[in-house]
Amino acid sequence: MKEILVIATGGTIASSDEGNGLTPHYNVSELISFIPEAESKFTITGKMLMNIDSSNMTPKCWVKIARAIKDHYEEYEGFVITHGTDTMAYSSAALTYMLKGLSKPVILTGSQYSIEEKCTDALQNLGDALNFATEEIAGVFIVFDGKLICGTRAMKVKTKSYDAFESVNFPYVAEIKHGRITYNKYISAHFKPKSEPFVLRDKVCDNIVVLKIFPGIDTELFNFIQNRYRGIIIESFGIGGIPFENRDVISKIKEMTDSNIAVVVTTQCLEEGVDLGIYEVGKKLPINKIIYASDMNTEALVPKLMCALGMSENLSEIKKYIEMPIMFDINRDC
Repeated sequence: MKEILVIATGGTIASSDEGNGLTPHYNVSELISFIPEAESKFTITGKMLMNIDSSNMTPKCWVKIARAIKDHYEEYEGFVITHGTDTMAYSSAALTYMLKGLSKPVILTGSQYSIEEKCTDALQNLGDALNFATEEIAGVFIVFDGKLICGTRAMKVKTKSYDAFESVNFPYVAEIKHGRITYNKYISAHFKPKSEPFVLRDKVCDNIVVLKIFPGIDTELFNFIQNRYRGIIIESFGIGGIPFENRDVISKIKEMTDSNIAVVVTTQCLEEGVDLGIYEVGKKLPINKIIYASDMNTEALVPKLMCALGMSENLSEIKKYIEMPIMFDINRDC
């Protein structure tokens, strides 16, 4: 039987309501005990790293999870991380960038309802995650509602439903139903193990801000950001619209790039990404200095920018790293 390490971090899957609302309660051994049939198929070891609501997840927590995988990498054939759903997509992307050269599956999963509830999706999701953790695939993935999602492409799009996660701008890698796995034949070969050295990159800088452009935005915000942060992710209108009349945000962006602030421009839209060469409101940006997000989602951009800032202070190197496709986080055609 293949050996799997289950790393517990808390979340709804491990929660119980003892009078103050759902709070992480169950430890990793208790979680595993809810699916006794799994122990007849796999050799499962549990490790309790933290027991938090994922709203309290931080980059330091990502580092702790990544280091745990690194420390036990040679001992297990696959890893399952139980995690809260609200920030799971950020964590899956972060681990993708921090665990370079994976030749094994690292699967994040959780649930919309606690494992103790009758209507829970936790049993299915955890069981599916264990199945995928023994597959001959490599990389970081989210398993939820029978779908295997590339770790850099996941987004939580629903707050209550079982099908809470979507794979945005990228197809599902596989689906599982009644324990039977069906891979997407067009992309599955890209997730086979490769003979690359496994490297932990655990230096991150969280001195960044995410700003959503809105009509009437006060440009003084950018003065505040410029004096306090090393990087900013700007969610523009549509395909890359940034205002320059009345509220001249474009001039503020130029000031920030001249001050060696890493400025990433993405879109508020869910799909298809940015193209700054179509409208005047995009062409006026300092194209050679800003970081072009293509069709990456914000959940991936946040940890990728943090990792880039942790690796270098050189703006051109940061730009090169973020604009480089890593584990299918960018569509080369964008």
